[in-house]
Amino acid sequence: MWTFLIRRLMQSIVVLIGVTLISFISLQIGGDPTYLFVSENASAEEIQRAREALGFDKPLHIQYLSYVWNALQGDFGNSLSYRQPAMDVVLEAMPATIELTFFSLVLAIGLSIPLGIYAALNRGKPADGGIMTFAMLGQSIPNFWMGIMMILFFGLYLRWFPISGHVPFLEPLFEGDFATAFSNLPRSMYYMIMPAFAVGTYTLARNARLIRSSMLEVLQQDYVRTARSKGISERRVVIHHAMRNAWLPVVTMIGLEFGFLLGGVVVVETVFSYPGIGRLVFNAINQRDIPVVQASVILLAAIFILLNLIVDLIYARLDPRVKL
Repeated sequence: MWTFLIRRLMQSIVVLIGVTLISFISLQIGGDPTYLFVSENASAEEIQRAREALGFDKPLHIQYLSYVWNALQGDFGNSLSYRQPAMDVVLEAMPATIELTFFSLVLAIGLSIPLGIYAALNRGKPADGGIMTFAMLGQSIPNFWMGIMMILFFGLYLRWFPISGHVPFLEPLFEGDFATAFSNLPRSMYYMIMPAFAVGTYTLARNARLIRSSMLEVLQQDYVRTARSKGISERRVVIHHAMRNAWLPVVTMIGLEFGFLLGGVVVVETVFSYPGIGRLVFNAINQRDIPVVQASVILLAAIFILLNLIVDLIYARLDPRVKL
């Protein structure tokens, strides 16, 4: 087990180094990055002083090592738009994105599991066809288009849900204000319903199809037929025998979905004017606020790598063959 863990940690470190390299190249690819940090009316002397102060006059490999060292300390420079440390700007927006991502994941998992199991148990019937049709549509429709349609229909026409805004839950929770956090929870969920469905529909559809196929494969195994031949009720066969072994591929996907959803909220947060990290990155790209973009990319990559490692450990626990 320890060998497996060490191997995965080493692989994660290599991936993270690759992310920092790509992030560093993105700063250099547009030419001399010094001009991003000075005013348009700066003189040649001011530009040169800024270049030396920022270290952009040094060889690229020295700049990269300096960049990695500063990144390890959480120093990505100051935001060009907010005039404060870039990582602080990103961390301020992170709780809202975590709320939306987690709520989307809960909705997707909570609906995909019963839909996938029900479709597998009714294979070839109209219910199965209807669920799979919905799943294919869910995987085909872009989340930003779905968000716009939901705003037009549920927000502007029916006026059931707000089309923008956010009520914080995690922020007061992290500050220790539990009363405010839990009093905000119902309103926070209410504001997140439409963006959460827009973000989570693809995940819901894909997981429903994955659970259906996994269940169909397990239900044809010999031990399931043996359990049925012993007179065990169908409900117990499904819950205690089939579902337990059908979870392996599902656990992998569910564990990684949180990371995928974190990266997939950029457009949806922009559509709903949701104050999360996705909207922050979108605005930073438009304003060429490179330090904020770099801090966001590396933070999201680190979260994704950590989730990937946790999923591998859970998978190894569920299936001992993985450790071999």
